Amino acid sequence: MKTTFRSKVFKRAYEIMNSTGKAFSVCLSKAWVLYRLAKEMRNNDEVHFTYEKKDGSLRRALGTLRDVKQFVKGTGKTNNKVFHYWDLQASAFRSFKVENLISVF
Repeated sequence: MKTTFRSKVFKRAYEIMNSTGKAFSVCLSKAWVLYRLAKEMRNNDEVHFTYEKKDGSLRRALGTLRDVKQFVKGTGKTNNKVFHYWDLQASAFRSFKVENLISVF
């Protein structure tokens, strides 16, 4: 069975719902924001966004997913619980929990 982008969005929404306990509609809207963020990162050289770090502080990040295949190591399997991106300031891959995304600008 072919996995569509909608099924990926819904799987991510269920992960957010299971970890936060919020209403599914709220989680689904955040999953769509994450989808649009990933799409924008694949199309643009740099995207600004904010997320909450593990220690509770906010991180304003500048990242991309464009032309980073040469830096990928490992199996390349995706995980619906975290969002991976190439940090342009640190020149390394970074990730954050999907429920911790604050805004995209």
